[in-house]
Amino acid sequence: MQNEMEKVSGVADPVDRAKAAIDLMARYQSHVNELSRIRREAIEEAQAVGMTQAEIAKRLGVSRGRVGQLASAGPPPERAFFGTDLVTVSLGGKYEAGKAADQNPGEVVAREDLDNFEHLRKLLGGMKLDTQYEVIPPTGIVNLNRDNHVVICGPRLSPIVAQVLEGDDNLRFAKDRAWHLVDQVAGKEYRSPQDEDGSAGDIGYLGRLPRLDGKGTFLYVAGIHAIGANGVVHYLENNLAELYREVRTRRFSTLISCRYDPKTLEVQESRRITPLYRHEG
Repeated sequence: MQNEMEKVSGVADPVDRAKAAIDLMARYQSHVNELSRIRREAIEEAQAVGMTQAEIAKRLGVSRGRVGQLASAGPPPERAFFGTDLVTVSLGGKYEAGKAADQNPGEVVAREDLDNFEHLRKLLGGMKLDTQYEVIPPTGIVNLNRDNHVVICGPRLSPIVAQVLEGDDNLRFAKDRAWHLVDQVAGKEYRSPQDEDGSAGDIGYLGRLPRLDGKGTFLYVAGIHAIGANGVVHYLENNLAELYREVRTRRFSTLISCRYDPKTLEVQESRRITPLYRHEG
């Protein structure tokens, strides 16, 4: 830390020095936020196993009142579900409809996926995490070997994602007359209400999957139809703390069903319909 501050103070140009100081402060602030989260989670864990605030205070060398303050200060523990720093949300892109390849069609993102990003941005912002999005090109090529990464893209749009999904022995996408999801453990198929009776509902996949480099994981969200991903995001908005207590940052997968308003496409209800399948011990 001292060397970094000396380096900043040694920048000759005053504006460049100010910029360097701002950048370093932002980096340190992200560390402070994560340490505050870890502290809060640790105190909650201690209380969960039966320790009183007085006992915790004695161990920490602070007052009982201070323990109460620390137990509610900083980001909530479930912030770690998404990461520790700037979160990148990768959205599946398609070529503009109605344009031939020689017309240089642009890359577009479904309205539903942009809505998902906005919902995630607000959710993560409340936990002191910044968010940015990128568009996965229609080739489906996406770099999965990154920290703090969420991918919202159906397997039909990305062969790389489809390949990773094949490693899930519990849940997977399949296609016959229509795309659907299969619980291989229960031997049950889940089909979208849109395809069955035309009603305003869908089913989505939520999981934490392994990076290709074997050095971490990424969060994956997809629906049978685009709106199914919205159902997953709605579920996260309303059940993140409980979900984090169950799986922390370990690998898992599950299916989420949702109902939505067919006029506004706003999700009205979401619920988990399969177990939380753990992918590791």
